[in-house]
Amino acid sequence: MNDPRRAAGTEWPTLALLACCYGTFALGTSAVAEVALPLGMVLTTLALVLHSSLSHELIHGHPFRSARANAALVFPALGLFIPYLRFRDTHLAHHQDSLLTDPYDDPESNYLDAGDWARLPRWRRALLRVNNTLAGRILLGPLLGQIAFMVTDWRVIRAGDQRVALGWALHAAGLVPVALWLAVAQMPPPAYIACAYAALSILKIRTFLEHQAHARARGRTVVIEDRGLLAFLFLNNNLHVVHHMHPRTPWYRLPRLYFANPARYLSRNEGYRYRSYGEVFRRYFFKAKDPVAHPLWQRQEPPAP
Repeated sequence: MNDPRRAAGTEWPTLALLACCYGTFALGTSAVAEVALPLGMVLTTLALVLHSSLSHELIHGHPFRSARANAALVFPALGLFIPYLRFRDTHLAHHQDSLLTDPYDDPESNYLDAGDWARLPRWRRALLRVNNTLAGRILLGPLLGQIAFMVTDWRVIRAGDQRVALGWALHAAGLVPVALWLAVAQMPPPAYIACAYAALSILKIRTFLEHQAHARARGRTVVIEDRGLLAFLFLNNNLHVVHHMHPRTPWYRLPRLYFANPARYLSRNEGYRYRSYGEVFRRYFFKAKDPVAHPLWQRQEPPAP
């Protein structure tokens, strides 16, 4: 039986999709934007979502075994906001399943420590409650997340973390080809920035309930049995427990693994499942799924600075 953890040989589906992604980006920001700016913005936004999802694939060793070769494929910082190296480091740290949802040690956790939550001013708690609905996560999530991310990184850079500083320096270099392209493309820079924000908003749909607070680590990771446009844009990462169990498996093999034996994965994640993103929207667009404060975690004292 073939090892499902990674593809054998050249991963042509990933390379072909990456080429289509850059082609759609170029078309949306140039010819289509010149004829119909709204349509150009739609195409560009979809390309930016796909570029982020492909970056996630590259982080996990696709399509090449070389981390540097993979990073070179997404060197242009099309998404503007998140440095690839920082994405790589924080996401690989997130894959320590025993730490999932931990307010301190999981870099992608949306929960706060209950003590930290209680000390927040009322206006911040109100804002974070809105952010815990799907509508709030789409509208406010990119801004709130970016502010928190940059403030945290600035603190560790000031403390002397050269790895984080390198991530932002490489990101600045990756912005140069994007700026040069926009200087000659037909899409105005403000419209492009709006596309980048919209792309982050769409990505927030994926991360909204990927993980839940659960006493057992195995019960913290979701399956959303969607096969529509969002599943494609997220490169099947909606089958998230499958990805966490087989992080080296390429995106195009995840559905085959899951739908060949869904009972295995639903047993693994304690039945944490939704039928589609439509179900997620219906249930949580204006309603919070989880509290902001982690319901199973409380630290009496704040962490040392």
